[in-house]
Amino acid sequence: MTARLIDGKAVAKKLRAEYSVRIADLKARHGIVPGIAVILVGDNPASEVYVRNKITACRDTGIHSELYRLPADTPETDLMTRIDALNADPAVHGILVQLPLPGRLDADAVLGAVDPAKDVDGFHPLNAGRLAMGQPAIVPCTPQGCLIMLKRQLGDLAGREAVVIGRSGIVGRP
Repeated sequence: MTARLIDGKAVAKKLRAEYSVRIADLKARHGIVPGIAVILVGDNPASEVYVRNKITACRDTGIHSELYRLPADTPETDLMTRIDALNADPAVHGILVQLPLPGRLDADAVLGAVDPAKDVDGFHPLNAGRLAMGQPAIVPCTPQGCLIMLKRQLGDLAGREAVVIGRSGIVGRP
């Protein structure tokens, strides 16, 4: 079999255009402006790039985004208080806690504090468990993006074989 190159940037551009139309329709018909809150703790350079790209993608598609920058020495209780407030905010439809967190923070506890229905990354134990059991769940973005690109390139994936190298909770296991 010959390898095929998938242009992820071109797929992303098409998806953003498609979602822009759907989001504009959601606003026009129902007055709903999708909202996402991004929490960035510390100053990890790679995280800064990821967050900037996520905020740009939101802007490009009409999603309202709020970035909450917290210093690396933020107490875990303060971070949990922020998450609780965002969980309760009806204007926030999704919450994304940018990983990695500073080492002294318990990432599992922090991710578990996010309302599973607002868990943009699909990292909450309830979403991860549902996904593992084949039940409806929020799927982590990276594997979902890979599936979208493959389906657009290859069509139906039923019966196809794939190799996934690695067992990370972000890509490999999902």
